[in-house]
Amino acid sequence: MTATITTDRRPTAGGRAPATTGPRRDRIRKNHPAWFLVPAFAVLGVFFFVPTIFNFVYALTDWSSFKSEIGFVGLRNVRDLITSGTLLGSLRITLVYAVLVALFQNLFGLLLALLLERDTRINRFARVMFFVPVIMSALAVGYVFQAMLKPDGAVNGILGTVLGRDLTIPWLGDTTWTLLVVALVHSWKWMGLSMLIYLAGLKTINEDVLEAARLDGASAWRTFRDIRFPLLAPAVTFNVATALLGSMNGFDVVQATTAGGPARSTELLNIFIFRTFGQGLFAQATTMSLVLFLVVVALAFPVIRTLRKREEVL
Repeated sequence: MTATITTDRRPTAGGRAPATTGPRRDRIRKNHPAWFLVPAFAVLGVFFFVPTIFNFVYALTDWSSFKSEIGFVGLRNVRDLITSGTLLGSLRITLVYAVLVALFQNLFGLLLALLLERDTRINRFARVMFFVPVIMSALAVGYVFQAMLKPDGAVNGILGTVLGRDLTIPWLGDTTWTLLVVALVHSWKWMGLSMLIYLAGLKTINEDVLEAARLDGASAWRTFRDIRFPLLAPAVTFNVATALLGSMNGFDVVQATTAGGPARSTELLNIFIFRTFGQGLFAQATTMSLVLFLVVVALAFPVIRTLRKREEVL
């Protein structure tokens, strides 16, 4: 005769089912969804948190390729970099570059979104073409524009043909406008992404609101200024924040086009860090990367907070 063992699952006096015990409870713990986060946190810890911690540590040392031992020097690296003026100069160029990129990228992206808003076959094809540079290598884009912007490049050739005379403008060889030109190249590469974000924002605007504005006699410009653009506030927040903070960490486009020249007029802080590290001054390069990290963090929170407040007001 076979004995059957049953488990009493009836509620207790308090109306609650008895707690799961034994092997079943261990099996539930092992299959908990939180375990799937362990590999992600492990990768994040190894490749982000640990290097960040060591970044703070090595910035206080004299680590270099010219010494066999690493010694503690405190804030001497920061003091030397500030005294030399090179760090502040590169930081100023980086901030100017970031503001120019954020301005151009969002202006071009918004104009493209307005021009290609209608869902036609030609517009869909144009959207794809303008998004292609986003998925291209930034170094490849930089090298292509470097060839085009040479004195004997395609840009001067096209302008010379239109104007009917030979042009040899050094677009990447003048300290006056080279930073502006490189910022335009960076903006051209990423304006397709801003275009898609603005298109998504335009599609979420209720047509009834726009129809009411038209019935009230509002012009297209006034409808855009007073209704459509304010309702794009979330898209503006995302695009401005990503463009500004992304260009603060810019390197590849500028390195491919000018490598920081001419006369260091486009030497972003990341290029300065790359050059310093290549010279074997590891502690100084680490200090500069720490300064860039702190500047980006200090800039990110006020910008995002200001744009978020604008969304709440609107």
